Amino acid sequence: MDFQDYFPIWNKLTALQQNRILGSLISRKAEKGTIIHNGSMDCTGLLLIKSGLLRAYILSDEGREITIYRLFEQDMCLFSASCIMRSIQFEITIEAEKDTELWVIPAEIYKSIMEESAPVANYTNELMATRFSDVMWLIEQILWKSLDKRVAAFLLEESAIEDSNELKITHEIIANHLGSHREVITRMLRYFQSEGMVRLSRGTIVLLDRKKLEALQLNA
Repeated sequence: MDFQDYFPIWNKLTALQQNRILGSLISRKAEKGTIIHNGSMDCTGLLLIKSGLLRAYILSDEGREITIYRLFEQDMCLFSASCIMRSIQFEITIEAEKDTELWVIPAEIYKSIMEESAPVANYTNELMATRFSDVMWLIEQILWKSLDKRVAAFLLEESAIEDSNELKITHEIIANHLGSHREVITRMLRYFQSEGMVRLSRGTIVLLDRKKLEALQLNA
């Protein structure tokens, strides 16, 4: 499919606006591990995911990471064009979690169209509200959910993404997603293993008892 099939409000643009976007559009491929956007000083533009998976995270002064949301096929990333939104004051890093194909809409082009098009402005506001809801959900998880529940939820989410009970993932990566320390995650996973929920080996976690993980995730 082409860009027009992925952009949700394409038919609400005028022919001139459509041509401006197509004339400035950048197609890009990013290998797993590539940093696509790095902080508020890097106004990359809006990212529309064709295939693959991106991870948006923030970095503490001590160097600890925490994932704030993930972007899948047909998702749009607005915070990578933070220069068009003066109200955004925090820095976000966006990394390719898998090999990814995407389109980049230059920030200045999108901003000019947003200023003249009510449908684009409304779509942008809805997108911003969705992303901030993701951030608020994350804050609630950190404040009110214990780490064992967050780890269980993460393993189940990762299993759904990969469509497999065998996850090729390190304890360090899980710690980065959850804003924790590797040693803490290792202790938690070893506890899960002792309870028969997972099996651990180097670079691999196998989910053995999804029902136990689901129950742990849901328990108050």
